[in-house]
Amino acid sequence: MSQFSQGRDETFRALYAEHFDAVLGFALRRADRAEDAADVTAETFLVAWRRLSHMPTGGESRPWLYGVARRVLANHRRGEGRRHQLGTRLRQQVATVVPDIADGVVQGTDVNAAISRLSGRDQEVLQLHLWEGLEPREIAEVLGLTTVVVRPRLSRARSRLREILGNDPLPPGHSPSRHPQPTRKEGA
Repeated sequence: MSQFSQGRDETFRALYAEHFDAVLGFALRRADRAEDAADVTAETFLVAWRRLSHMPTGGESRPWLYGVARRVLANHRRGEGRRHQLGTRLRQQVATVVPDIADGVVQGTDVNAAISRLSGRDQEVLQLHLWEGLEPREIAEVLGLTTVVVRPRLSRARSRLREILGNDPLPPGHSPSRHPQPTRKEGA
């Protein structure tokens, strides 16, 4: 270690030991959270390390450190404000893009419970179809089978699932219509 860097290290250590508590107290009194005050204090001493040769000495070093801490805290608050605004924008965009899935969750729970009562073979083919949205050709590829084998297996698994549920299950994300379907009039 060179004499210059050794002297620099000693100067910084002395500065840190003398002013750490004061800078931390300054930050704690102004920050919203203790974690933020710790970050502000660390950043302040990082700036002090980088600018050590430009830093005032003696009694002027504490006010200089307070000035640095004040600017670091202001930057931190601006960053928090930007993050909050971005979070608000993202939540608004997600709310307009992502539909309410409550009905699908209830139905999905019923379907999942019914699927769990089927054989492992039926479960696998139905999960690939209903959960992953795969067609018989793709299921065949995943399972290492031919489409000729998968199509009837999927059909039988769907029939067994319908028997358990007592209705025609829909894939997740497809909720039943809330509007009554038109019925045909007899003789029409």
